[in-house]
Amino acid sequence: MKSVIFLLDTAPYGSEKAFGALNAAAVSLNTMNAVLGLYGDGVYLALAGQYSRSPGVPNLADILYAYGELRVLVHEPSLLERGLFGETLIETLELADDEDFFEAVESSDCVILL
Repeated sequence: MKSVIFLLDTAPYGSEKAFGALNAAAVSLNTMNAVLGLYGDGVYLALAGQYSRSPGVPNLADILYAYGELRVLVHEPSLLERGLFGETLIETLELADDEDFFEAVESSDCVILL
Protein backbone atom coordinates (compact mmCIF):
# COMPACT_ATOMS: atom_id res chain seq x y z
CA MET A 1 0.00 0.00 0.00
CA LYS A 2 1.27 3.46 -0.87
CA SER A 3 1.64 6.07 1.85
CA VAL A 4 1.22 9.82 1.85
CA ILE A 5 1.78 12.49 4.46
CA PHE A 6 0.02 15.83 4.20
CA LEU A 7 2.03 18.54 5.98
CA LEU A 8 0.17 21.56 7.32
CA ASP A 9 1.98 24.60 8.71
CA THR A 10 -0.90 27.08 8.52
CA ALA A 11 -3.33 28.01 11.29
CA PRO A 12 -6.64 26.16 10.97
CA TYR A 13 -8.88 29.14 10.29
CA GLY A 14 -8.41 32.07 7.93
CA SER A 15 -7.52 30.02 4.85
CA GLU A 16 -8.69 26.90 3.07
CA LYS A 17 -5.41 25.01 3.60
CA ALA A 18 -6.34 23.19 6.81
CA PHE A 19 -9.80 22.30 5.51
CA GLY A 20 -8.27 21.03 2.27
CA ALA A 21 -5.54 19.04 4.02
CA LEU A 22 -8.02 17.37 6.35
CA ASN A 23 -10.38 16.41 3.59
CA ALA A 24 -7.63 15.22 1.24
CA ALA A 25 -6.16 13.04 4.00
CA ALA A 26 -9.58 11.65 4.89
CA VAL A 27 -10.39 10.79 1.27
CA SER A 28 -6.97 9.15 0.86
CA LEU A 29 -7.69 6.73 3.71
CA ASN A 30 -9.67 4.53 1.31
CA THR A 31 -6.76 3.89 -1.03
CA MET A 32 -3.52 4.41 0.92
CA ASN A 33 -1.91 4.92 4.29
CA ALA A 34 -2.55 8.63 4.90
CA VAL A 35 -1.04 10.73 7.68
CA LEU A 36 -1.65 14.38 8.50
CA GLY A 37 1.40 16.12 9.95
CA LEU A 38 0.84 19.34 11.88
CA TYR A 39 3.80 21.65 12.43
CA GLY A 40 4.39 25.38 12.69
CA ASP A 41 1.07 27.20 13.05
CA GLY A 42 -0.68 24.01 11.92
CA VAL A 43 -0.42 22.70 15.50
CA TYR A 44 -3.27 25.04 16.48
CA LEU A 45 -5.54 22.48 14.79
CA ALA A 46 -4.62 20.04 17.58
CA LEU A 47 -6.29 22.14 20.30
CA ALA A 48 -9.42 20.68 21.85
CA GLY A 49 -12.51 22.85 22.23
CA GLN A 50 -11.98 24.94 19.12
CA TYR A 51 -14.83 26.41 17.15
CA SER A 52 -15.15 28.47 14.01
CA ARG A 53 -16.51 31.93 14.53
CA SER A 54 -17.90 32.56 11.07
CA PRO A 55 -21.21 31.14 9.89
CA GLY A 56 -20.74 28.52 7.21
CA VAL A 57 -17.17 27.72 8.25
CA PRO A 58 -16.86 24.10 9.33
CA ASN A 59 -15.41 23.22 12.71
CA LEU A 60 -12.22 21.40 11.76
CA ALA A 61 -11.97 19.59 15.09
CA ASP A 62 -15.28 17.91 14.24
CA ILE A 63 -13.70 16.57 11.05
CA LEU A 64 -10.78 15.17 13.06
CA TYR A 65 -13.20 13.42 15.40
CA ALA A 66 -15.25 12.09 12.48
CA TYR A 67 -12.16 10.49 10.95
CA GLY A 68 -10.69 9.00 14.10
CA GLU A 69 -8.84 6.39 12.04
CA LEU A 70 -6.73 9.16 10.42
CA ARG A 71 -3.26 9.22 11.93
CA VAL A 72 -2.40 12.80 12.89
CA LEU A 73 1.12 13.64 14.05
CA VAL A 74 1.65 16.86 16.00
CA HIS A 75 5.16 18.30 15.98
CA GLU A 76 5.95 18.70 19.68
CA PRO A 77 8.64 21.43 19.24
CA SER A 78 6.07 23.54 17.35
CA LEU A 79 3.68 23.22 20.31
CA LEU A 80 6.45 24.35 22.66
CA GLU A 81 7.41 27.34 20.48
CA ARG A 82 3.79 28.57 20.61
CA GLY A 83 3.28 27.97 24.32
CA LEU A 84 0.68 25.27 23.67
CA PHE A 85 2.36 22.29 25.30
CA GLY A 86 0.24 22.43 28.48
CA GLU A 87 -3.01 22.99 26.58
CA THR A 88 -5.66 20.30 26.16
CA LEU A 89 -5.26 18.59 22.80
CA ILE A 90 -7.64 16.42 20.81
CA GLU A 91 -7.07 13.01 22.34
CA THR A 92 -6.78 11.01 19.11
CA LEU A 93 -3.63 12.84 17.97
CA GLU A 94 -0.03 11.69 18.42
CA LEU A 95 2.76 13.92 19.66
CA ALA A 96 6.03 13.51 17.77
CA ASP A 97 9.47 14.92 18.51
CA ASP A 98 11.73 16.06 15.65
CA GLU A 99 13.11 12.57 15.05
CA ASP A 100 9.72 10.81 14.91
CA PHE A 101 8.13 13.57 12.84
CA PHE A 102 10.86 13.57 10.22
CA GLU A 103 10.94 9.76 10.20
CA ALA A 104 7.26 9.79 9.23
CA VAL A 105 8.00 12.27 6.44
CA GLU A 106 10.99 10.33 5.13
CA SER A 107 9.21 6.97 5.20
CA SER A 108 6.21 8.21 3.19
CA ASP A 109 6.02 7.48 -0.52
CA CYS A 110 4.58 10.93 -1.15
CA VAL A 111 4.80 14.23 0.74
CA ILE A 112 2.26 16.97 0.11
CA LEU A 113 2.98 20.40 1.56
CA LEU A 114 0.05 22.70 2.17
